[in-house]
Amino acid sequence: MKTITYIIVIAGLVLFFTSCSQEKMLFFPQTLPSDYKFQFNHPFTDYFFKVDEKTNLNGVLFQADSCKGLIFYLHGNAGSINSWGNIAPIYLNNNYDFFILDYRGFGKSQGRISSENQLYKDIQIVYDSLKTKYNENSIVIIGYSIGTGLAAQLASNNNPKLLILKAPYFNMPDLAHTYIKILPAFLIRYKFMTNQYITKVKCPITIFHGNQDEVIYVGSSEKLKKLFKPNDRLLILEGQKHNGINDNKTYKKELKLLLQ
Repeated sequence: MKTITYIIVIAGLVLFFTSCSQEKMLFFPQTLPSDYKFQFNHPFTDYFFKVDEKTNLNGVLFQADSCKGLIFYLHGNAGSINSWGNIAPIYLNNNYDFFILDYRGFGKSQGRISSENQLYKDIQIVYDSLKTKYNENSIVIIGYSIGTGLAAQLASNNNPKLLILKAPYFNMPDLAHTYIKILPAFLIRYKFMTNQYITKVKCPITIFHGNQDEVIYVGSSEKLKKLFKPNDRLLILEGQKHNGINDNKTYKKELKLLLQ
């Protein structure tokens, strides 16, 4: 009887994951009109990047008073630059320009996300554009939450100064299995194999993860630590949940040291 129940559950999961849009389960964008005017307290420039014949992606570049380099920030799976842009001062105060990109369908970015490789290609095109304005050895890639896999992949194919991951997952099948133990990995189209990418990253890696993260379990980062190069670091933030890392005092202190 247990075997029959197991087969029924698996069959149900297969039907669910093949009939439903995984994009709708992973991404929760805030969409904005193409002529929307951002209101931020620091100087910024609104950019559009052509990633294919039909699609332009929106990004915002904030300018620091004194620039030592660029933060290339890949945000989480919800919202848009309209809210994410509010974290810019933390990085501007460390004398780095701050760039944040909206993925397809987020904010003023056109199109819709349809594959993992599409995301990687889009981000690489934007990164290549910014490399014409900044020396790559002064670019710091930062990813948060779902953006950590994207950031790790980008860093693995380029030569930034530093990679910072905030609340990363080991990979998406591993994270999914913490919620649905019997979910077959082959059903997950967005795999985001952070564990594979970080082994190819040549620059230093620093990971921050809250020990009370209720979304991405802290063991994800502890498993990634086993794949580190000698000078890579994992910093566990005591009492920190998934949201709010940018306001964490330990994070701010360590960030300042990293960006010296």
